[in-house]
Amino acid sequence: MPALQLRLVTFSAAAALLAASCSGALAQKKYDTGATDTEIKIGNIMPYSGPASAYGVIGKTEEAYFKKINAEGGINGRKINFISYDDAYSPPKTVEQARKLVESDEVLVVFNPLGTPPNTAIQKYLNSKKVPQLFVATGATKWNDPKEFPWTMGWQPNYQSETQIYAKIILKEHPNAKIAVLYQNDDYGKDYLKGLKDGLGAKAASMIVIEESYETSEPTIDSHIVKLKSTGADVFVNISTPKFAAQAIKKIAEIEWKPVHFLNNVSASIGSVIQPAGLQNAQGIISSAYLKDPTDPQWKTDAGMLAWNAFLDKYFPEANRADASVMFGYTVAQGLVHVLKACGDNLTRENVMKQAASIKDLELGGLLPGIKVNTSATDFAPLSQLQLQKFKGETWERYGEVLSSDTGG
Repeated sequence: MPALQLRLVTFSAAAALLAASCSGALAQKKYDTGATDTEIKIGNIMPYSGPASAYGVIGKTEEAYFKKINAEGGINGRKINFISYDDAYSPPKTVEQARKLVESDEVLVVFNPLGTPPNTAIQKYLNSKKVPQLFVATGATKWNDPKEFPWTMGWQPNYQSETQIYAKIILKEHPNAKIAVLYQNDDYGKDYLKGLKDGLGAKAASMIVIEESYETSEPTIDSHIVKLKSTGADVFVNISTPKFAAQAIKKIAEIEWKPVHFLNNVSASIGSVIQPAGLQNAQGIISSAYLKDPTDPQWKTDAGMLAWNAFLDKYFPEANRADASVMFGYTVAQGLVHVLKACGDNLTRENVMKQAASIKDLELGGLLPGIKVNTSATDFAPLSQLQLQKFKGETWERYGEVLSSDTGG
């Protein structure tokens, strides 16, 4: 073989070897604590006990959904190891459980921890550790602050835009209203209240005749409802979690107070709120939605609802299908699976947040038509659209167009 030809063969062999080693480097798997070739550890904190225990079913639904994913081969060949702890909706306990997840269990992310006060208690800690606090189960506006808290991201439409939408309806349809507000005395309740006042603008001071707060430690809010009625208010804005929302609906009927009733959507579940309060007592209540209502017959043949029912049949047959929290847990779990799939073999915490902040027009089976998930590096609010609904007969009836926080605020 001539020397030149030999040199060319040697060169091309070396080039091929170099190319192979480069592509090997490019395809190299990257992991942070909590991820391996076979497993992705996901941490979660839920109020399985305590005053907000109605929400515990969210964690149970997520666990069931990840079992389905694992049974189908996992995510890019990796099984999800879902570790979920109870904090009883008590912030000191949340801190304890977050530390356990990060320092003992060594999870990749803390996913969908529930409640505004609990998440507030762990936000600085998780951000200092650079652990994703991903898709938190609370609509407080502050989760959308990528500059200050780049490791925290919300999920559901934020509380302030929801009450701003209600304020617009009140101003338009009840311009002379006397408004009574009941709110939970914590960050969650105050966030909703701020949205209502911002939405009412200059008229807030004259229209709101009473702002009554309750503590989650109270066994009943009956006395607060009696006090609200005594003001002569004809519009009631009910900012409460499921247990207290059900009590309020029941008590209003009992004392024959008939205000126009706006109920925050975190307590719009037919299974955990409306049924316990009595369907007859909930007629005419106004709320909002971004998820399909499983009790609504219009979704009977809907592809997303058929998939949801098939999932429950196989992996969570004991679930109460009238409970909106089951649909919430299912949908947010799908959101996490989307992000983890997008991460490919780069399962670093940084890449998890990068993929979570790069979602474009994601449609999930449990979301109402026209409502899509969108995020960016400067927008950590995945969902920002809502549709108004009124309770009629045995279910919610949606009306009007899909509203976004832009039109709501």
